[in-house]
Amino acid sequence: MPRGPLMIIGGAEDKLRKPTILKHFVALSGGRDARIAVIPTASSLGREVVDVYDALFSKFGAAAVDAVRPESREQAHDPALVKALEESTGIFMTGGNQLKLSSIVCGTPVGDAILRAHERGAVVAGTSAGASIQSSHMVAFGVGGATPKQRMTQVAAGLGLVDSTVIDQHFDQRNRYGRLLMIVAQSPQLLGIGVDEDTCGLVEDVDGDLVMRVLGKGAVTIFDGSRMVSNAYEAKRSSPLLASGVVFHTLPEDTVFNLTTRSLVPHEAAVDPEEADELAEAGRDLRQLARDIAAADATPAAIARRLRKRRPTTPPDNAPTAPIEGPSS
Repeated sequence: MPRGPLMIIGGAEDKLRKPTILKHFVALSGGRDARIAVIPTASSLGREVVDVYDALFSKFGAAAVDAVRPESREQAHDPALVKALEESTGIFMTGGNQLKLSSIVCGTPVGDAILRAHERGAVVAGTSAGASIQSSHMVAFGVGGATPKQRMTQVAAGLGLVDSTVIDQHFDQRNRYGRLLMIVAQSPQLLGIGVDEDTCGLVEDVDGDLVMRVLGKGAVTIFDGSRMVSNAYEAKRSSPLLASGVVFHTLPEDTVFNLTTRSLVPHEAAVDPEEADELAEAGRDLRQLARDIAAADATPAAIARRLRKRRPTTPPDNAPTAPIEGPSS
């Protein structure tokens, strides 16, 4: 069985006017058969954060929504919480403090149940903190800014659902380019993924490769430092970093990117139906012309007259019409 889809949401997803991302999550989770487990551990809010997503997912047709909220590593060993995850078709991790989420969930039975759910085909989604924890390496905390500087952020271990990556969120809105690039400068083998608000990177297994399609109104930014030159190993505290040769991708909605090969998937252009019909008609005319010439049964002038007869002679709507002459006086 192929691994389930991952939905990496950059936070502040639209919940009222155009909740496209959340609707897509419910649809992928099974629609009216969806059993969704909400993990609000990262949030400082109480039951109300679960109530919000419960109301939304139920409105979009989910059959059941359960709260799975361990507040300590001890609670993350609770068999009842593990059972709820094992029975789910979709798992949704809310925003909040990602370091709290990873320190409680990673390496526990609850964390292992999330990984198993992904392996058996369930959808695993997360917004903000719930997005960051899906990568192998996770931004724990740090400051914003466009320039990468030494020690401007800290890294912790994530769930590793997307291997060899580091994911950041609220990316453009909070100017997190520098801190993500700092991590890539220090660990060039990691693919840096920054997701804007109300934007989702939908990651699916396609013939063994992880392929991401972008949904939502923002963009996903990718830093590929596999061939970069950096001075991160010798830069002093808080000094700007050298980061040369980084491959930079900005991916808007409907863009497809292969995370495994680190390459853009070519976009197949849509064909206008009217243009396709015209091309087909022209092709038929050319084939008939070739047959006529091969048969040598007509002169070129006769062939041209025959083609004109096949085409419609109705003038266009905006063509001028000849004036109607009245009787001569």
